[in-house]
Amino acid sequence: MSHSTVPRGRAQAKTQAKDGADPSTDPPGAGSAKSGSGKPGKSGKGDGLSGKVSLRIRLRRDRTLILMTVPAILLILVFNYIPVFGNVVAFQDYDPYLSDNGFVAMLQSPWVGFEQFDRVFADSEFWHAVQNTFVLFFLQLVLFFPIPILLALLINSVLRPRVRAMAQAIMYLPHFFSWVLVVTVFQQIFGGAGVIAQTLADHGSTGFDLMTDPESFKYLVTLQSVWKDAGWGIIVFLAALSSVSNDLYEAAAMDGANRWRRMWHITLPALRPVIALLLVLRVGDALTVGFEQLLLQRQAVGPDASEVLDTYVWWNGIRNQDFSYAAAAGLIKGIVGLTLVLVANKVAHLMGEQGVYKK
Repeated sequence: MSHSTVPRGRAQAKTQAKDGADPSTDPPGAGSAKSGSGKPGKSGKGDGLSGKVSLRIRLRRDRTLILMTVPAILLILVFNYIPVFGNVVAFQDYDPYLSDNGFVAMLQSPWVGFEQFDRVFADSEFWHAVQNTFVLFFLQLVLFFPIPILLALLINSVLRPRVRAMAQAIMYLPHFFSWVLVVTVFQQIFGGAGVIAQTLADHGSTGFDLMTDPESFKYLVTLQSVWKDAGWGIIVFLAALSSVSNDLYEAAAMDGANRWRRMWHITLPALRPVIALLLVLRVGDALTVGFEQLLLQRQAVGPDASEVLDTYVWWNGIRNQDFSYAAAAGLIKGIVGLTLVLVANKVAHLMGEQGVYKK
């Protein structure tokens, strides 16, 4: 027989393999997968065609990360959310001695409505504490907030990595010190028996004691905060600067931009989202200017200079055992702080920044 023994279908398949794939031989559903139109096949809810992953698959995929976050979630629930229910005592005349169980005593305490809030607003010492709180906040916002940004820019301009790492470690070290140690260090330097006072005494001058001066106390507190916490802010801003591409600096240098213009047009715009976020958080924390720091120095300068809302609530709630009155003052502080966060975040949105949360 002179004709070929290869079947006709197999010969056509070989010819099509040379010329290209035949669309008619594609499996069902392949055309819709290529074009992107059509419904996905029965490959499961988490296929790549629909772009959606079911909750069960996500929980199974991220179970390790979820287990890692369980301790943090429990800590937040125990120390941040469950105590919120204790604010109910602000509307009571709470007496913890009505029962051995504090929760039962809360249920048995009489309701007084807004009487505790009326007492708070009528107290002149409360308004004095509010005034001191806002004065310290504005001082720390103006004198303390820009310093980590400037130090981060300065450290980032250092070319040698070892020098940069050493400077960063030295500035970050005081962040791990307790406020007791910080106040002790300042006492040894600026106190009546400190280094500066002894040096001035050796040269015939006496009477230097910055730690007991009520007039300069607000500046002393700001200086302590700068020395202790500026290193933490440096790390945050350096992390933001590390994401800036060196190609931008090289292109700007080739266009003739000097160092100051590169910092103004490249570095600061890169830090703008981080600055906006930290500023919103700082404004929201305006009524919390350092409880332990001020309480440690209360006796040295007196309550007129050191009394803020946190120490005011502690003094009335713990020392005087007026729990309902202190709860009312603390609740007012929380509401004002939340309002400040929302307003500051809205301003950040108007400036084109994300803030704490998106629109």
